[in-house]
Amino acid sequence: MHTYELTKGVHAVGAIDPERTLFDQLIPLPQGTSYNSYLVKGSEKTALIDTVDPSKFEILAKNLEGIEKIDYVIAHHAEQDHSGSIPAILEKFPKAQVVTSAKAKDFLIKLLHIPNEKFLLIKDGETLSLGDKTLRFVFTPWVHWPETMSTYLEEDKILFTCDWFGAHIADGGFAEDTPKLRSSAKRYYAEIMMPYKEHVRNNLEKISMLDIKMIAPSHGPVYRNPDIIIDQYKEWVAPETKNLCVIAYTSMHGSTEFMAKYLETKLKERSVNALLFSLPDADIGELAIALVDARSVLVGSPTVLAAPHPYATFGAAVIGAVIPKAKYYGIFGSHLWSGRAVEIITSLLPRANTKILPPVLIKGLPEEKDLALLDALAEAIAEKHKDKSN
Repeated sequence: MHTYELTKGVHAVGAIDPERTLFDQLIPLPQGTSYNSYLVKGSEKTALIDTVDPSKFEILAKNLEGIEKIDYVIAHHAEQDHSGSIPAILEKFPKAQVVTSAKAKDFLIKLLHIPNEKFLLIKDGETLSLGDKTLRFVFTPWVHWPETMSTYLEEDKILFTCDWFGAHIADGGFAEDTPKLRSSAKRYYAEIMMPYKEHVRNNLEKISMLDIKMIAPSHGPVYRNPDIIIDQYKEWVAPETKNLCVIAYTSMHGSTEFMAKYLETKLKERSVNALLFSLPDADIGELAIALVDARSVLVGSPTVLAAPHPYATFGAAVIGAVIPKAKYYGIFGSHLWSGRAVEIITSLLPRANTKILPPVLIKGLPEEKDLALLDALAEAIAEKHKDKSN
């Protein structure tokens, strides 16, 4: 059960999922997750804001026992962890209408086969009266799908934000500003929102016009102090980076690992913070968290069948997918004969507004003469990090 009162007439009725360990078959969930759904009862109408993952529909149905009618189901986002139980809700409350945008309607029909006649389409800024409560719809695209929107409950000043401001954590109730929650929220931002940071920045400016007393996302706890999460998002989307170099590598027989650890040491000697991630063992979420702040990123790989090691390819693909703010990228590794490792890794890394430093490829286990190349790479990164404008 995952029910609690936000304010009079507004209740959380979703579900927690502490057993879930992977999201989208990609993202580790070390703290599980929650699927938040909110029931808003006005003097005349009742609205359900988002639903839950279909695997948890029975919990949502249990939480709605005693509710005689739902007039509206607000669909903020078509992804099934929020929308997947809409068909079951419509079966349980056949007079309910699905309130969403035209773009979301198209997605929901494709994903869930909801009949066309069940939709009530709204536009950005439009309102819907529940009697003594008024819902205002605020389109917030690309946080993190193009159709995503938010809902502002005017009388109670609650902003329901669906995915953004969320956290994959199986905790219900109200947010306590703890290191655990901050870490979970940053992991969530890094994995899901960071590729769309410019859109997040624009949407932060858009909601700044609202008088927000509470933020209720669709994953994680509710913020009775919105500044806790808003201030973090402002920092994460700001263009400035920190004096941090992320080194992500894999190694088969120790040569590339030696290079990675040597670079870590030489960077720290030059007052550059360095974080080392062995890709076969790393939590991709922890890597993503580090990438939020990094000014430079190094990818290390041995050459396998004339290509990068598959773990290095995957790591580079993850870095390219989340599009961190980092300005500088480098590639290093060990090989014995020619290959396309540098070309392939480079093609996967972010290219816009970034600089690829000269790669360092060494044949076999580095010798004394090879260390000068690694020293030069560490020195180049240290010089780049001295530039405060980056």
